[in-house]
Amino acid sequence: MSEIDLETARKVAHLARIAVPDENLPALAQDLSRILTFMEELNEVDVTGVEPMTSVTPMRLKRRVDDVTDGDIQPRILSNAPDAREGFFAVPKVVE
Repeated sequence: MSEIDLETARKVAHLARIAVPDENLPALAQDLSRILTFMEELNEVDVTGVEPMTSVTPMRLKRRVDDVTDGDIQPRILSNAPDAREGFFAVPKVVE
């Protein structure tokens, strides 16, 4: 069983940018020790022949047909622009 001491718990809290008062450090150290113990228990599980999975249910994502289109919505898009000229967005000049 892995035991986390108070100084290590303080360092972990600092690295995580979490303000932990000194009176709460023993509880944090105990929680971190429990997490490490659980992880050590997981290392004992035999996973030989088990393929990694991305989901608990086998499924494929729905895919749309990849059709190349013009879109043909330039007027709708440019209607949102504060300033449009000759079919393009007009922006203020930023380089003199």
